[in-house]
Amino acid sequence: MPATRLTLICHAATSSQKQARFPDDESVAMDWQSAALSQAGRFKKSPRLVCGPEARARQTAGLFGDNAQTEDALRDGDFGAWKGQAIGEIDHHALTAWMTDSASAPHGGESVEHICARVAQWIKALESQPGHVVAITHPFVIRAAMLYVLRFPASMFYLIDVEPLSSVELRFNNVWRLRLETHA
Repeated sequence: MPATRLTLICHAATSSQKQARFPDDESVAMDWQSAALSQAGRFKKSPRLVCGPEARARQTAGLFGDNAQTEDALRDGDFGAWKGQAIGEIDHHALTAWMTDSASAPHGGESVEHICARVAQWIKALESQPGHVVAITHPFVIRAAMLYVLRFPASMFYLIDVEPLSSVELRFNNVWRLRLETHA
């Protein structure tokens, strides 16, 4: 069976990220309309382009093509009552509980475990779909994908930094592998 190639790309920076706020459905902090399709030739063949449903993911997908399909499994975490709030305004004990207990959801949204399970289910479904998928998504989704592929425990979730517009390449050929590429 031919291999599955998954390129995960983090959405472009948003003003919420720059202000250390939990995300809402905000736009990217760039002139994304002028930059549309600027990355369309990045891949040799035309991959299947998918993205999360939020504006920041859809706008970033527009840098890579004009045919992105929205994929609900790629949506950002549900941060419940914390959506849009500055991290410094969150109760310290609740924030600590959430960051140290992957089953915790003091904000009333999704726990890290729930996000990881959702993303793992989507990646598992890709195993029977050969070809190249480029997925524009969020730092939490990319972290969850890395944990699944590398079989890391959820306790390592916050040890992975995901910068805006960064990418990671994963390949499946009977087993998932992380592939580091050079861009020389």
